[in-house]
Amino acid sequence: MKQSLHHIIATLFLLLTIAGNNKAQELSDYQSLNGQWYFSIGDNSDWARYHYNHFEWEQIHVPSAWEQQGFNGYDGFAWYRREVKITSDAKNKRLWLDLGYIDDADQVYLNGELIDGSGTFPPHFNTAYNAHRLYELPAQHIKYDDTNVIAVRVYDAYNEGGIISGNIRIRAELNPLITDLPLEGYWKFKTGDKNYYKEAAYNDANWDEIKVPSPWEEQGYDDYDGMAWYRLTTTLPSELKQDKLVLLLGKIDDVDEVYVNGELIGQTGEISNSHFFVYGDAWKAERGYTIPPHLYQNTKTITIAVRVQDRTQTGGIYQGPVGIITMDKFIRHWNEKRNK
Repeated sequence: MKQSLHHIIATLFLLLTIAGNNKAQELSDYQSLNGQWYFSIGDNSDWARYHYNHFEWEQIHVPSAWEQQGFNGYDGFAWYRREVKITSDAKNKRLWLDLGYIDDADQVYLNGELIDGSGTFPPHFNTAYNAHRLYELPAQHIKYDDTNVIAVRVYDAYNEGGIISGNIRIRAELNPLITDLPLEGYWKFKTGDKNYYKEAAYNDANWDEIKVPSPWEEQGYDDYDGMAWYRLTTTLPSELKQDKLVLLLGKIDDVDEVYVNGELIGQTGEISNSHFFVYGDAWKAERGYTIPPHLYQNTKTITIAVRVQDRTQTGGIYQGPVGIITMDKFIRHWNEKRNK
């Protein structure tokens, strides 16, 4: 029965992938952010804080290079801040921050929490000037019916700098799959491959932390192809323990095996050491794996370990949703989407 459930979930996700693989077609405008933003050159970690007083900063127009607004010839670090109000009617939506194009690299904070970024800062600088910035606003960090603060840290190496072009806005995903326990955020991460990485008791304290979902190439692992592991230990709310649950892992490039508390619960594609092995379209498939109840009903925490093999180009858990959802809610969402 367990194997049958895995096949059912995999089939459902493949159908969802075919029905709506283009994220841009599923987004509508929620709130425009074009216009004046608070701005300061320099770099200070306090500028990410929610309660930081930015009202004495300059204001410049976004989108536009800062060189065109009084900072001609400046290369280096700078910060943007903007207050926005998000009403409670957005609780049933997945919101995305569209920052257009930024020259060169950036980190983005929502209410003091780092949520995403593109490129890398010195001393290991890597530009992402030609990458369209579209970052999810995690629901757990949004202050509904209250003031939210978006802070954008930017590094420019030369020529134009800043949030230079695009339609800057918050966008809402249509017919989103809202998880009951969101798991987007920072996970433990390590390249290489050891079988004991799957064990719940394994100590991963010395591993790096990277953002999920986001390709590992954008987080300091440029041009890395091969084996890697993700790990996350989380507390499951008591109200979910009596339900049948599905672990959503979005899209992974290329193939994966997924463990909960050391037990394999599913895989997409096949991990192989053969250089001639063909992965096919596994990287396009949205991952959904049933979690056997004995792994969570009588324990306070669960440890998720994801073994990934990437052969070329983008690698890792690169697109959401990532989280845990009840089986009933998932099937209802799929049926609604299929019937539209």
